[in-house]
Amino acid sequence: MHRHVYVHVPFCSRRCSYCDFSIAVRRVVPVEEYLRALDAELAVRFGNAEAAEVDTIYLGGGTPSRLGGEGLARAIALVRRHFSLAGNGELTIEVNPEDLSEENATAWVEAGVNRLSLGTQTFDDAALRWMHRSHDASAIETAVAAARAAGLENVSLDLIFALPAELRRDFAADVRRLLALRPMHVSLYGLTVEPRTPLGRWVGSGTAVERPEEGYEQEYLLAHELLTSDGLEHYEVSNYGRPGFRSRHNSAYWASVPYVGLGPSAHGFDGQVRRWNASGYAEWRDLTFAARDPLAGSERLDEGNLIAEGVYLGLRSDAGLPLLPGERDLVEPWLVERWVVIEADGRLRCTALGWLRLDSLAAALTHSRSR
Repeated sequence: MHRHVYVHVPFCSRRCSYCDFSIAVRRVVPVEEYLRALDAELAVRFGNAEAAEVDTIYLGGGTPSRLGGEGLARAIALVRRHFSLAGNGELTIEVNPEDLSEENATAWVEAGVNRLSLGTQTFDDAALRWMHRSHDASAIETAVAAARAAGLENVSLDLIFALPAELRRDFAADVRRLLALRPMHVSLYGLTVEPRTPLGRWVGSGTAVERPEEGYEQEYLLAHELLTSDGLEHYEVSNYGRPGFRSRHNSAYWASVPYVGLGPSAHGFDGQVRRWNASGYAEWRDLTFAARDPLAGSERLDEGNLIAEGVYLGLRSDAGLPLLPGERDLVEPWLVERWVVIEADGRLRCTALGWLRLDSLAAALTHSRSR
């Protein structure tokens, strides 16, 4: 049974310079049209069945807050007609600072929202302009204050590291300014260069230079030191939470727990089969308006897929991975390099240094287990 629901809201006011996600840039957001399409997808896929209880609901994007206070509250209400949230459930929405007024936050709280993920990225105004973000650093602090005034204490802040050196962004200062806001959770993302983005074109033309691996590692480890020293637990390669405030929704992905995906490009998983929706907003909308499932494709995981995913997902969080007989010799070099530790319960866990080498560690163990 599905225990989690993800809803993709694709709208953005502009495309960030690094973004390769499925978004729909709209000056005027078609709120009513989107809500009709979401309602239609829910009806096609789940009909009039009794609402199933779930542990988390997460609205991501894109920028869900572009739907506004009332629009986002109505989207949540549509989902909750088909999926009731458990009494201690987690309901998260992704929000951009410029959309977070106290009035909007109050509407979202009344709709059941109890967790915000705020698209911070950096507190450096020049870097925000370079990213094509639509807010400045002061808007972040104003947004956090508005959220707390509305009673939302569980606020997660995003931060991007490894920006090009020519931007002269002071990363340590960024982390300290973030910590001054006392977030309950922090998501830390390294800048990646995707080919079909403004950043990809800048790097291709030589007008921007990707940060070398040494700089990437230095800032990742610096963030680890500063965030954990402030009491945040580094519980997954890119995520930190204060005790009791880990992201329950994202943790479900890393544990391969079944979840429903709604909206354009959304993925879902039932424990055996992964499915994904049509990626373009217009295609998804038209399919749902025609009372058709907006399914674009699906994949049944075979034994090899399950082994690979089990290894990778286990190593990427502090839950770790149980070592199998005969694997101690394989991981011995990693232990010497202090990339991993073996805990008293026999589970292999990555250190912060090891998470920087996650792909190679996972590949070696997957190869060993697939023979």
